[in-house]
Amino acid sequence: MKKIALVTDEPYKYPSGSYWPAGLTIHPREDLDRVQRDLSEIEGVTVLLYDQTCAAEKRRRRKRGTFPDPDQRVIINELVCEGCGDCGVKSNCVSVQPLETEFGRKRKIDQSSCNKDFSCVNGFCPSFVTVHGAKPRKAKPRDMQSSTALATPPQPKLPAIGAQPYSILISGVGGTGVVTISAILGMAAHLEGKGVGVIDMAGLAQKGGAVYCHVKIANKPEEVHAIRVAAGEAELALGCDLVVAGTKKVLSAINKGETGVFVNSAEVYPGEITRMADFSLPGERVKAAIRDAAGENYGFVDASATATALLGNSIGANMFMLGFAWQRGFVPLSEASILEAIRLNGEAVAMNTEAFHWGRRAANDSKAFDAFVAPLLKPTESRQMSTSLDEMIERRVKYLTAYQNADYARRYKLRVEKALAVEHAKTPGKTDYAAAVARYLFKLMAIKDEYEVARLYSDGSFRRQLDAAFENVGKLEFHLAPPILGKKDANGVATKTTFGPWMMSAYRLLSSLKFLRGGALDIFGKTAERKQERQLLADYEKLLDELEAGMTETSHALAVQLASIPEKIRGFGHVKESHIEKAKTEEAKLLAKFRTPQKPLPVAAE
Repeated sequence: MKKIALVTDEPYKYPSGSYWPAGLTIHPREDLDRVQRDLSEIEGVTVLLYDQTCAAEKRRRRKRGTFPDPDQRVIINELVCEGCGDCGVKSNCVSVQPLETEFGRKRKIDQSSCNKDFSCVNGFCPSFVTVHGAKPRKAKPRDMQSSTALATPPQPKLPAIGAQPYSILISGVGGTGVVTISAILGMAAHLEGKGVGVIDMAGLAQKGGAVYCHVKIANKPEEVHAIRVAAGEAELALGCDLVVAGTKKVLSAINKGETGVFVNSAEVYPGEITRMADFSLPGERVKAAIRDAAGENYGFVDASATATALLGNSIGANMFMLGFAWQRGFVPLSEASILEAIRLNGEAVAMNTEAFHWGRRAANDSKAFDAFVAPLLKPTESRQMSTSLDEMIERRVKYLTAYQNADYARRYKLRVEKALAVEHAKTPGKTDYAAAVARYLFKLMAIKDEYEVARLYSDGSFRRQLDAAFENVGKLEFHLAPPILGKKDANGVATKTTFGPWMMSAYRLLSSLKFLRGGALDIFGKTAERKQERQLLADYEKLLDELEAGMTETSHALAVQLASIPEKIRGFGHVKESHIEKAKTEEAKLLAKFRTPQKPLPVAAE
C-alpha cells in the first residue's frame, strides 16, 4: 500500500501518535478534492478514509445534548447575494435554498434544517455573515381564540376501520420529521389497543432524499399482515413534501375519489439545487397530477411557511399536516391518543401539539385561517414583487438613485423608455422586451462593487434582515476575499478571510465614498474586474441599439432573449468570469440568428 489519507471535518479527534500506520496523513475536509487528486496520481494501491457525522444524525444528537452545538448561525445578506449558487456547490447542502425576490433569484439559509456545517461560507461571495450568540427568532405566541372563526373546531367524524386494515401513506424528505409522524400514529394506535404496522422506507434518504412511510391500522393486532400500502389501497396519502407526493409511488397508491390526499404545497428544493443554480420545481404540474389522481378529497396548504410564521420553526409543518388530515376525517384515531403519543415522544411536545391544533383550524375554515395568517406571511420589502412594468421601473430608479445619484437613475429610465417606445412602435401591445431591458440594464448598472456591497451592509437593510431572523444578535463575522490580500488556494483561486465586527464601521466609511465611483480617485475601478463590468454595460447598450434598429414581429422573441442575457451573469470574481464566458457564447449564437432574415409570421385567417 503506497498511501493512506484520512479526511475529516473534525481533525482534532485524531492527535498525532505512533499508533497510526506509517505514511498515514490527516487532512481537514476542505482538502478533500486536493487529496483525491494527489492519490489518483500515485501508482499502486492507495486508501482514502473519510470521516464525517451524518447531518441528520448531528441534529438528532444536538437535540439530545450529546453533540457539540456551536453557538453561531450563518445568514446571507439577500441584497448582496447574486444567486450564483457557488455556496451550494461548496457545501452540497440543501439548507441553502433559493429565494425569489424582486431583483432575481437569491439564496437563503433554512435555519430550521441547518446542521451548522458552515461550509457554505466558502462560496465565493461577500454575502455570508456568521452571527454569534443568536437564536432563530420564534414567532410570538398566537392566541388561537383571538378570532371566533379560529375557535376550537368541532370534532370530525372519524373513519371506521373495516375488515381490512386502514392504510396510510406518508411521504416527504429525510431530516424533516416524516418518520416521526408514522411513529406518532403507531403509538396512538397502540394506546387505543389497535393493531398497527409501520414500515419507514427511507433507503438512502439523507437530508433532502425521498422518504415513504407505510402505516396499517387494524382493529386487532392479528389483522395486520402485509404493511406496505399497495396500488389503489391508501385511504390517506399525507404529503409532507410537494415533489415527493407527486411521485408515481404515491400517485399509484391513491384510489381516486376515495383517498384523502393532503399535501404541503411549499416548494422545498432537492439536492439538484446545489448543482444547478437555475433548477426549478414543476410545482403547478405536480399539483395538477395530484388533483387528477385524487379526484375530490384533496387539499393543498403551505404548511412550511405557516408553521414558521405561527411556531417559528418549519419542522412543525408535518405535524400541522397531520392535524389538517385529522380534522378532514381521514385519520382513524382519537385526538386524545394522538396528543398523548406526542407527549410520550418527548420531543418538542409543546410545538408539535400546537402544530397539530393549528392544522385542525386550517382544515376547519380555510378562508378564515388564511385571513388570520396572511399578515404574518407578508414578504419583506426586498421580497415584494412588482405587479406592473411601471412599478418595476420606478423601484429600480429609486434603487439606482441610492446606488449613485439621480442623474445615474435618470440615464437608466431614459434608456428603458426608449426601449418601450420602440417595442410599441414595432410590436404593438407587447412589453416583454422593455421588461427585459428594465431588469437587465439595471443589473449591469447596479454592479456589486466595493462601494455597493458596503452600502448594502450599512444602509439599515441588513440590520432589519438580522432582526427579523434572529433574537439576541451578538458578534458578527464577515467572510470576504479582498483582492488586496491576494490569498489563493493550490489551484490559484482566491480564498476568503474572516473579518470581525469592525467591518461594519469600514462599510459605513466605504459607502460614504461612493461618489468616487468611476472617477480618477476610484482605486477599485482600476481592477480588471471593474473594467470588465464597465465594458459589459457598454456592450449591452450597443446591443440594445442593434436590437431596436432591427426588431420585427418575427425577431421580437429573439430580441427578448438577447436582452435577457445578463440574467446568466452572476457571482463575484472567478465565478462571475465563468458565467460571463458562457453568457457571451450564448449571446453570439442568438445574435447570429437575429441577424439572419426571419420568415414573416403567418397571418391568422379571418
